[in-house]
Amino acid sequence: MAIKALAAMVRTFEPPVYCYHEIVHNRLVVQRFEDMGVVFVDDIAEVPAGAPIMLSAHGSAPEVVTAAVDTGGYMVDSVCPLVTKVHHEVKVRAGKGYQIVYVGHEGHEEAVGTMAVAPEAIHRVESVEEVESLPQIEGPTALLAQTTLSHRDWEAVQDAAIDRWPDMWTPGRSDLCFATTNRQGALVKIAPECDAMVVIGSSNSSNTMALARLATESGCARVLRVNTADELPNDLSGTVGVTAGASASEELVESVIDRLAPRDGVREVRITEEDEYFPTPRNLRDLLNAIDAAAALSVGAGGGARPNTDDRQLGASEVLRLLETSP
Repeated sequence: MAIKALAAMVRTFEPPVYCYHEIVHNRLVVQRFEDMGVVFVDDIAEVPAGAPIMLSAHGSAPEVVTAAVDTGGYMVDSVCPLVTKVHHEVKVRAGKGYQIVYVGHEGHEEAVGTMAVAPEAIHRVESVEEVESLPQIEGPTALLAQTTLSHRDWEAVQDAAIDRWPDMWTPGRSDLCFATTNRQGALVKIAPECDAMVVIGSSNSSNTMALARLATESGCARVLRVNTADELPNDLSGTVGVTAGASASEELVESVIDRLAPRDGVREVRITEEDEYFPTPRNLRDLLNAIDAAAALSVGAGGGARPNTDDRQLGASEVLRLLETSP
C-alpha cells in the first residue's frame, strides 16, 4: 500500500516529492524512488514549505504528523493500518490510566512513533531480562507490541510480563503483522528440510532479520541474508530454501530463484492464502479521482468514463515497473 501510494505521489506531483523516513525498509525500493526524484528525510524541518510529503509505513509520532501538515504542502500518511491499530490501543489504554509495556526494538521507526503517542505511560522492552528489571507498576497494565516481531521474540516476553502482572490487559487480536507471521510459519515448515536458507531483505528490516534468526533456530545449518541475487555465493548446494521480508518485491524473489537455477526445479510451499487488501489513504484516492475526472471531462468523455483507479489487482512490483516505463 505504501509503495503504491508513493508511486501515485510521484505520478501526480512535479519532483521532488518528500518522504519522512524510508517508505519501507528495503534499500532497493528506496533507491528506485530516489531515482524518480523522491527525497527521503529524517526531519520534517528538511521539507520546504509547500512541498508534497508522505509519511512512511512505519507510523509517525503525533508531533511529526502535525509538523508535516504545517508545512502547507499536500500530505499523505501511508502508515500501515496494523500500526495505526497499535497507536489507537496505546492512546485508549493510556487515556484510561493504564501503564503500557511495549515490546519493540530500540530505535526502530515503528517503536519510536508508537511510544510517542503516550510517552509518559509506556515502557519499552525487548527481552525477558528487561521485563524483570522494570519497576513495579501500580494500577492497571497493558501489553502491546511492534508489529514486525517474530512470534518467538514476542511470546517469551509476553509470558514474562503476564507472570509479573497477571491481570495485564492484552488485545483480543494479535498486534503482530499477518504478512510477518505467515512468512515465519512457512519458514519453520521448510527450514528443517533445507541445507541452506536464503532470506531476501535489508538489514534494517526488523521482519527480515527475524526470519534470518528463526531459520537458524529452526535447525537450518546455513542462513544467508541478501539484498539482491548478485550477493548469492557460488557454493550453494543441496536443498535451498528461499524466503523474503515483507517489503521485498516479488521480482526480487524471482531474480534470486533464477540466479540459483535449481537443477531439480522449485517447490512452492504454502501455509495460507493472503487476501487482505489495504487501499491507499483516502485523501490520496480522492485527489486521484478528482484528477481522473478532470482529465476525462477535458477530452469530452464525461464523468462516467474516467479511468479506474482501483489498484487491488496490481502488485507493488508491477506499479513500480509501470511507473518506470511510463513516458
